[in-house]
Amino acid sequence: MLLDERYLLLHERFGVGTELGVPVEVTLYELADALYCTTRNAKLILRKLESEHLIEWLPGLGRGNRSRIVFKADKEAYLIEYSQHLVEQGDYKRAFDLIGGFGNGTFAKPKFLEWLDNHFGYKKGEEGGLDDTLIFPVLKSPQTLDPADLMYSFDSHLIRQIFDRLLRFEEQTGTIAPMIAHTWSSNDSATEWTFYLRKGVRFHNGQELTSRDVQYTLERLQAGTANNWLMRGVECVETIGPRVLRVKLNQPNRIFDRFMCSAAASILPYGFAGLDEDSYWGHPLGTGPFRLVTWTSGRIEMAAFDAYFQGRPYLDGVDIVIMPEDCSTEIDGMAKVHHSLDTMRMDRHTPEESWQEIEKLCQGCTLLTWNVSHEGVQQSEAFRRAVRMILHPGEMVAELGGERALPAFGFRPDASRSHAVEPMRPDRVRRALDESGYNGEVLRFAFHQKYGEDGMWVVNRLAAWGIQTETLDYDQWPESDLVISGLVFPEDEVCEIEAYAHRDCVMQTYLDGERMEWITGRIDAAVAAETTDQRRMFLKEIEEHLRDEATVIFLHHRRLSTYLHPSVRGVSLNQLGWIDFKDVWLEQA
Repeated sequence: MLLDERYLLLHERFGVGTELGVPVEVTLYELADALYCTTRNAKLILRKLESEHLIEWLPGLGRGNRSRIVFKADKEAYLIEYSQHLVEQGDYKRAFDLIGGFGNGTFAKPKFLEWLDNHFGYKKGEEGGLDDTLIFPVLKSPQTLDPADLMYSFDSHLIRQIFDRLLRFEEQTGTIAPMIAHTWSSNDSATEWTFYLRKGVRFHNGQELTSRDVQYTLERLQAGTANNWLMRGVECVETIGPRVLRVKLNQPNRIFDRFMCSAAASILPYGFAGLDEDSYWGHPLGTGPFRLVTWTSGRIEMAAFDAYFQGRPYLDGVDIVIMPEDCSTEIDGMAKVHHSLDTMRMDRHTPEESWQEIEKLCQGCTLLTWNVSHEGVQQSEAFRRAVRMILHPGEMVAELGGERALPAFGFRPDASRSHAVEPMRPDRVRRALDESGYNGEVLRFAFHQKYGEDGMWVVNRLAAWGIQTETLDYDQWPESDLVISGLVFPEDEVCEIEAYAHRDCVMQTYLDGERMEWITGRIDAAVAAETTDQRRMFLKEIEEHLRDEATVIFLHHRRLSTYLHPSVRGVSLNQLGWIDFKDVWLEQA
């Protein structure tokens, strides 16, 4: 424990309710107990605190004379100042811990967060300096930086900064572009794909990437990982020289090149670059535009990779601050870059009028999924249809508003726009409930706190029709009867397939074996299809089947937004709702 924290600890224990400069009677034994040390060490600490002019120690001399301590620094002001110092040193977690631990009974927390408002954003280096940095907060730490296990959009975005893929999907044109592979080809039956790698692509440790690294990555991806669906049908991965790789499949996949655009197929160094696996994932090495500097429970720091093969980023660094969950209501207008997909703040405030607001409609949706692999009233299609009618997406959007931009009637907003919105028919709801035989069974309903407003809206709507729910923490979703989740499709068809095929996704857990077997057959037909229209037909068949039998209930499409200082250039929102850090630059003042 540092000296500053010891002062706060003593003030918390003995100085509450006492004015500064007023002596407080206390024994050396009481001080030692508060400091968790011996009386000898307590004396040393008191001397240090006195030398910093934080206290005055008045030892009681003679029988009956008690010792006294005088506190000289206001607790609130000192706590704020010390927490600010920790932030400037990059130790955000300790700053938040101190504010949370010693801020009770003061205004330290709101004052500190107000100060933090000005700390976040784009920090331009001093004249001639090279430290242009983006600093911004998020409300959750990444679950993983291992591409093979990734599932969430925040993790995917970070992985795209640290690693690269063989190919890149261009969302603006809907085409596939070279990345690590400068060109590629397939045979007529799409069962053999050959990739030709660029020269001079280097990992962050300086090692040049070769076909052996790609082979290692793809074989590891295939070996029982959460994203091994990307390698479905692959028989073998062969290296043909240091910069040529061939993948052979036992069934056609005409969009295997699209699969290789997935962040889950990001390329790792062979054998974790000679490190054991735990050490490697503590500080992973990729070939991406940024290298990882620090990853702690309170902070992720990345620095520009000077030797990046597609050109060095303009930013010198990115500093991501992981905020405590109890700060979620205080950061609505704080971040100079506000990432709505992560924070899910529906009641955000608008920053200064001069700032740029960038908005984008999320390619994906928020939806409810029924656990039809469990016994219960949800096995009744009539009951599921009744609930779908009760949870009218148009009424949800109208009542809750915020970033809920559009009622959802399918995965994608374009299809939902053209869908006719019909009013709820109470008579149809009653008939469906009667047909289902619902008899007051309690539904176990799980949702993450970021979907809290949606979840409570669902609970209240169902209660109005006499349908009882028990709300569960999100981590209990595998045992629940229904769950709210969000799907994001940054790469269109491939991400739609992922929603069914990812090992840890909701549908893999909630849908029974017969449904999943049918879905897998439709996916195999889709990837073997020769045209985009044919492929869309097979995938649309899955979507419509799940919707028609009300196994899923579509709720809404979300609007993603980011606020930026006027000096920031080169910014756009990608389909994950994040800005691409590599192309951001700061206009000279």
